[in-house]
Amino acid sequence: MTKKAKGIMSNQLRKKRFEKDEMTQQALAKKLGVTRQTIAAIESGKYSPSLEVAFCLADIFATPIDELFQWQANSEGD
Repeated sequence: MTKKAKGIMSNQLRKKRFEKDEMTQQALAKKLGVTRQTIAAIESGKYSPSLEVAFCLADIFATPIDELFQWQANSEGD
């Protein structure tokens, strides 16, 4: 049996894009080799990126991955 992690992932992606010369979603998507829609979905919390994409984003913004993405576990019991 597998146990599914429960919680909420948030990110600072939009903030980091604007700090980096107001980079557009399209420009970031092109750097990553993904679609603009993927970037929009990650920013809005509708999609969690793969580890590879998350690490690439951290590299692009020269920021630690835990500063870019945050995880808040549910406080509910098992």
